[in-house]
Amino acid sequence: MKVIIYTDGSSLGNPGPGGYGVVMKFGQHRKELAAGFRKTTNNRMELLAVIVALEALKRDGLDVLVYTDSQYVQRAVTERWVFGWEKKNFKGKKNPDLWRRFLPLYRKHRVQFQWVKGHAGIPENERCDQLANSAARNPHLGIDKGYEEPASEEGLFST
Repeated sequence: MKVIIYTDGSSLGNPGPGGYGVVMKFGQHRKELAAGFRKTTNNRMELLAVIVALEALKRDGLDVLVYTDSQYVQRAVTERWVFGWEKKNFKGKKNPDLWRRFLPLYRKHRVQFQWVKGHAGIPENERCDQLANSAARNPHLGIDKGYEEPASEEGLFST
């Protein structure tokens, strides 16, 4: 049985306040995740949604199918660009802190990506969009240190 993950990221202005939304399904189980940040980008939130979802998995070695409307995330993996970026230590690439966080998680599982058109009436994708936008509008937003303090290689997120 596969873990099914739907993800979406949002930025109100790019950069601007942003958030991510995740819907995870495994058999009869369902989990939703969301968080918002005061200044970030849409691509960071799209990628962070996938990262947070993979971090929420309690076991390694799972079959995972990620539905995303982000061609940035989907194509970076399926076209294998991110592995070339990694070999060059992400020199000149955006969001190296998040890609470094993503790759070990990706390697723990058998992850497939499926691009879906955003706002196409797919219930779980629509729910992720609602979660991401609501998180971005939350009055108590966290700090995306990887964006606001890019010299910091940790790229830690605080709330």
